[in-house]
Amino acid sequence: MNKVVARFADGRIVKGETSDFSPAKEIFHVIGTTASGAKPTEIRTDELKALFFVKDFAGDPQHAERNQFDDSRAVAGRRLRVTFKDGEVLVGATSVYQPGRPGFFMVPADPGSNIERCYIVTAATRQVELI
Repeated sequence: MNKVVARFADGRIVKGETSDFSPAKEIFHVIGTTASGAKPTEIRTDELKALFFVKDFAGDPQHAERNQFDDSRAVAGRRLRVTFKDGEVLVGATSVYQPGRPGFFMVPADPGSNIERCYIVTAATRQVELI
């Protein structure tokens, strides 16, 4: 099971665990964090802004996400700056970005981020640029 935070294009957020997410599938399921035995929530990938695979659900409220790379650390993949339609900016690295595809995986530039990796839905972005 993967701990995830699903952020929808309309601002909704669903936190929980998933074992059936695949970029090739239109629908996946998230089992919520609050109720045991709860019915999984069905999520349509095309309604998302991004799906964040996280270390834990609480995160560190004191951590300020750094949107820049540490030049002393090697980076696997191409460096990108993603600007979402809502104005949020996320910087990271990817090995699979291709313009015109429905989405892509990215690892944040900040090694202290609570986000291990994320799947970004291309339709929710304003700009994706190589840096």
